[in-house]
Amino acid sequence: MFHNVRPPAALVLCCVAAAGVLAGCDEAPDPEQDASRPSVTATGSPAGDDALTGTTTIDVGGRSVNVDCSGRAAGGRPVVVLMAGLGDGLDRVADLQQILGEKDRVCSYDRLGEGKSDQPADPQSFETTGDVLTGVLDRVAGEDPVVLVGHSLGGLIAARYAPEHRDRVAGVVLLDATPPTMLADTTRIVPESATGQAAELRAGAFAVYQGETPEKLVMTDGEVRSAGDIPVEVVQHGQQYLAAVPEYGPALEQAWSDGQRQWLALSGHSRLSVAADSGHYIYVDQPDVAVEAIQRVVAQAAQ
Repeated sequence: MFHNVRPPAALVLCCVAAAGVLAGCDEAPDPEQDASRPSVTATGSPAGDDALTGTTTIDVGGRSVNVDCSGRAAGGRPVVVLMAGLGDGLDRVADLQQILGEKDRVCSYDRLGEGKSDQPADPQSFETTGDVLTGVLDRVAGEDPVVLVGHSLGGLIAARYAPEHRDRVAGVVLLDATPPTMLADTTRIVPESATGQAAELRAGAFAVYQGETPEKLVMTDGEVRSAGDIPVEVVQHGQQYLAAVPEYGPALEQAWSDGQRQWLALSGHSRLSVAADSGHYIYVDQPDVAVEAIQRVVAQAAQ
């Protein structure tokens, strides 16, 4: 999250505090988009031979949403949907999608305000950003079940969405997801009197929660609701980057770790693991860990 001191504007882009978040600021590399993939405008059915493939622009509630799909569904396995973190577009997860697409149908999308999707016209809530996700799922998965894979803020959104959509979410993988009570934790740990990096972090967390980002997502802390007994894997970072915050780092790391355990309440069939050699971007630092967790959930959801 914090390899270096960053000004407040950068904190707003990197440090998500949502429903309990302080989303990380690792320096993830900028993967190049695969130029061989076609760019098309979505029409027709998302199923069978007419399934959307490549980089696609779809209309969701009058807004243009950038989507990319690869691979094919097989053997009753659910469609995998990748959800990037705050400030990241679908290009960030392109390498992960390529690996997963060798075995399953995998799609990713830019939320409103991110990547090549339209800017949101008004402030967003978990409900409205969920409506966009529903529109995406309607086009890329149709009536097929899905496994949501969310990193950071994407994980928070996935975890808030799944309990309300048990009819279509067959599994969830949370990759160092923004915890559910992080705003309260941050304000408890970092006092208003803090200075320097800690003060910037606190101010950045408030700004993010108030929707002062391109996504305009206004967020609140909240209890973890159950999505039933669907398979859920929670993977947290092992390299303690939050500890770099002077004076308050260890307590922030503990709050983040506690938040990951809170996400286990999402399902009666959940599992927590630690990516020992990874910072916030687990799918970049240890892609094998991310792939194995996702494939386990997909296999369990297909049974």
